[in-house]
Amino acid sequence: MTRLNMGLACALALAFAASLLAGRVWIDPFHPDVPGAGLILMQLRLPRSVLAVLVGGGLGAAGAAMQAYLRNPLADPGLFGIAPSAALGAVLSIWLGSYGLALGPWALPVFALAGAGGAMALLGLIAGRSSGGVALFTLAGMMISSLSGALMSLAISLSPSPFALSEIVTWLMGALADRSWHEVWIAAPLVAAGLGAFVVAGRSLDALTLGEAAARSLGVDPRRLQALLILGVGATVGGSVAVAGIIGFVGLVVPHLLRPLTDRRPSSLIVPSALGGALLLVVGDSVCRILPLAGGELRLGIALSLLGAPFFLALLWRMREGGWR
Repeated sequence: MTRLNMGLACALALAFAASLLAGRVWIDPFHPDVPGAGLILMQLRLPRSVLAVLVGGGLGAAGAAMQAYLRNPLADPGLFGIAPSAALGAVLSIWLGSYGLALGPWALPVFALAGAGGAMALLGLIAGRSSGGVALFTLAGMMISSLSGALMSLAISLSPSPFALSEIVTWLMGALADRSWHEVWIAAPLVAAGLGAFVVAGRSLDALTLGEAAARSLGVDPRRLQALLILGVGATVGGSVAVAGIIGFVGLVVPHLLRPLTDRRPSSLIVPSALGGALLLVVGDSVCRILPLAGGELRLGIALSLLGAPFFLALLWRMREGGWR
């Protein structure tokens, strides 16, 4: 393990432990005299913190892999259309449920994963059997993202009741509140599969930094690499959206902050980005939990957008000045 990964892992361990104690009801580890402290830790805070690690880790690694594949420092998991498509599936399940259909407790994650899977299949059909390369892959992802956004807006505008509309909008804001072990078991295998795909693709992504022609001459199979990216992004982002809603900017911010601390090879950035994304979400979720807001808890998706949007503008400004590296 490199020194960077070790430092991030130690920081994540400390933040994780603190997140178990923080909340509207603080738990003193040396004098746990809070009634029901064990129940609060095991059934509320522990699954929520584990979910923050999974979601943040998956989104951070997906951002690093996408930026390497597209060779674009502004690439984000939403660009592929996977996250909007997963959100469209979730919105559809809420929409159908509001009409009285008994879809069951697994409906929302199943619909969200079906949306992510449909986007992955469409990406494969459009870009997987052509020689269009990264440009066609990017355009296909943008088209899917735009189509999913339009269909989501249509579903929201056709909401059968104000309650359904409120439920859809609240879910789209993204949050880890009121999640349980049920969501952890949904996200864990998907994020693990996605991270595995990114690690396998690491050396091919390193070769791609020399250009597509040079990568081919080094033995990189573009279709295999594309398939690994589709699998990795689909599993990590689809799994994250299925359990937490849309949480943006993690995949954009974290790789940028950590890249100067690595040797700038894509394979060296994937694991640190996963650890950094997990650290960012654990800290962000803890802050959302303890902020004294009268209207309830601040949604994690909103908090990350308030952090990520100024960061994105700063990046654009530095690129305008020619200072980005």
